[in-house]
Amino acid sequence: MRASIMAALILAASGAAAQPLQGAHDPGIRNDELAGAGGPLPNLPAPLTQLFLSGQATFEEVETVAGANGGLGPTMNLNSCAACHANPAVGGTSPATNNPQVSFYKQCLNHRTNSLPFFITPNGPVREARFRSDGGVHDVFTIAGMAGAEGCKMEQPNFRQAQANDNLSFRIPTPLFGAGLIEQITDSTILANLTGENTQNQKSALGIKGRPNIVLSGNTVSGQANLNGNDGTVSRFGWKAQNKSLLLFAGEAYNVELGISNELFPSERYEERACQYVTTPNDTTNPQLTGLAILSDIEQFAAFMRLLASPVPSRTVPGGATSITKGAAAFNQIGCGLCHTPSLPTTSNSAIAALGGQVANLFSDLALHHMGPGLADGITQGQAGPDEFRTAPLWGLGKRAFFLHDGRTSDLVVTIHQHRSGPSHTTAASEANEVINNFEMLPVTSQQDLLNFLRSL
Repeated sequence: MRASIMAALILAASGAAAQPLQGAHDPGIRNDELAGAGGPLPNLPAPLTQLFLSGQATFEEVETVAGANGGLGPTMNLNSCAACHANPAVGGTSPATNNPQVSFYKQCLNHRTNSLPFFITPNGPVREARFRSDGGVHDVFTIAGMAGAEGCKMEQPNFRQAQANDNLSFRIPTPLFGAGLIEQITDSTILANLTGENTQNQKSALGIKGRPNIVLSGNTVSGQANLNGNDGTVSRFGWKAQNKSLLLFAGEAYNVELGISNELFPSERYEERACQYVTTPNDTTNPQLTGLAILSDIEQFAAFMRLLASPVPSRTVPGGATSITKGAAAFNQIGCGLCHTPSLPTTSNSAIAALGGQVANLFSDLALHHMGPGLADGITQGQAGPDEFRTAPLWGLGKRAFFLHDGRTSDLVVTIHQHRSGPSHTTAASEANEVINNFEMLPVTSQQDLLNFLRSL
């Protein structure tokens, strides 16, 4: 029953226009240009600019069953990194309309062996599916019957049955802008921010705790066959902060989302011989080439993400400068900033000068927080439990079309209310409950200012 209700909520949010709300309302996606989105870090020397452009070109490549670097599938969610990370520019998140998974299904797949899953809709978000029973990603499409893969016989997962068994969870792509700055925030900075004396009393009064996801080798819980035991340091990428570095993030995504094996994940996720068409690993460093072409795809992906500029907020849109300033004050007054930390410094020792000694205005503490049964996805990753999520960075929020880990809504007001739930007999109460209560106690004008501030980021 819970799965059916959740699926109905997700599909309604994906396929229908938001109904008008009384009082404060989401100003909607900003129609001005989001400065910084899709471009490189400022003041990069020429060699790093070339590395960024090379990485971007690789990130945008469309893969095939036996392409240049080879080996799309045997299962996959899409055929290009840039297709998932498209809005408002390459490196972002799901486009607001024209879901590329639908286009991929219509144009590239064999419809005798693939159907379009019910949770992938034309104007909904790009989604991956996970089964709670094993925690792993179950790709939505297969290469069975595609050109070059006629001999592959395999079926899609039974997503309807998983839904009926309350065994289905979704994730949408996270935006990558400013990722290199996040990578250069030291573990000690993250830990000190969580335990800082200046905020402990406020956090305690509001029931906010938070902890880092320290993934210990041998203790990772996942249904995926390709596991990587991290080294006990603080990880920070992904919905549950499950990945430490951009290279690991890239290697896992290449293997899981596109089905392409690589130097970090050299095993296929599905090893049936009849569905193997390229010698594995498909993607490796190749010293026989020259220049940047030597680098493997995942090295190129990591370089592109590392050198992506962070979004620059608007000072006037939406609502005007005065409203945005008041909204920023309300944001901190009610406690949003206790988890969505406005800024954290990067290390001064970065090998890339443009990343060292900077201030990352990410609006996240990069820590895990209990979000209650309403948002619990039933998935454990590292030390992140079934209802724990990394505080989502808010920079660039003004251009995002879908919110929360599963993209269930496009409305900021709904998103805020979804942060409040619990406790239940299996899940702790959301650490955001008191903050959401504070939001609802604000005058409508102050609520609107806060929403304008969020959309200005």
